[in-house]
Amino acid sequence: MNSGGGKVAVDRYLVTGAAGFIASVVAEFLLEGGAEVVGIDNLNDAYDPRMKEYRLNRLREYPGFSFHKLDVSDRSLLENDSLKGQGFRAVINLAARAGVRDSLKDPWVYLETNTTGTLNLLELCLQEGIGKFLLASTSSIYGNNAPLPTPESAESSLPLQAYAASKKGAEVLAYAYHYLHGLDVSIARYFTVYGPAGRPDMVMFRFAKWIAEDMPVHLNGDGEQSRGFTYVDDIARGTIAALKPVGYEIFNLGGHEVITINQLISLLEKYLGAKARIEHHPRHPADMLTSHADVSKARDLLGWEPQVSLKEGVARLVDWYQKEREWARDIKTE
Repeated sequence: MNSGGGKVAVDRYLVTGAAGFIASVVAEFLLEGGAEVVGIDNLNDAYDPRMKEYRLNRLREYPGFSFHKLDVSDRSLLENDSLKGQGFRAVINLAARAGVRDSLKDPWVYLETNTTGTLNLLELCLQEGIGKFLLASTSSIYGNNAPLPTPESAESSLPLQAYAASKKGAEVLAYAYHYLHGLDVSIARYFTVYGPAGRPDMVMFRFAKWIAEDMPVHLNGDGEQSRGFTYVDDIARGTIAALKPVGYEIFNLGGHEVITINQLISLLEKYLGAKARIEHHPRHPADMLTSHADVSKARDLLGWEPQVSLKEGVARLVDWYQKEREWARDIKTE
């Protein structure tokens, strides 16, 4: 309370995809910092909805959180009364259809959610006078011939699949709204993110579950492909840091600690105390061979540095899985 007895103004944010892996942690950090968060998500079945409900239930424990089941790709979003007159400080667009391989099966839903959904939210910013827009993008946008470590200036116009193409479309739409309307835009290109309650279609959760439950570990290729992994808390901190006024900037977030998939399996074996039963499959042509981010721009402009080591992060993931194993072991990984 202030000296006049009125309420102190509280920052309010719109977080899309609020039941998602990264978005739920971003929302939690904002709430813990005293902000209010309005979350929207369509709670689709792109992967096992039980994981989304788990994350959403954690957010519902915060009094500053409210939730609306809405689809960003539906233009009627612009007429929804729950989003009008809220005085949002920023729109944090983390709603997405993610995943390289699934975009080969249904590219239309990727375009609708990632590109058209972004367009709808950019229009919401204009309609509601919201001055800041943050868009989650992906390292997949760099394709297969990027320099390593990869800077934001690397070629990003040759995506290998519809997922990356739909994110590129979202990025350039955001630039157009910055150019035409002065909207302040931050693009966060996430590299491989992992942590507790992660997406079950991603390698960390799948391998942890398969090894823990003595299931076959399906490995595409020889396992010597590599990824730069970053813990979800670090990614969430970087995302919030990118809410500062920047004009229009693209930031790589993540990918700072690079290991091969074979090394990852060995690390999970160590913390789970179990041996992997590996089944090899051909390498998928839509997969990048490696990813390694140059994060010097985020360091210089945002003061961001990853803090959680890979060993510590994997240990936390394994601890979470063991704690939630009764239901987590039933989560579908396909």
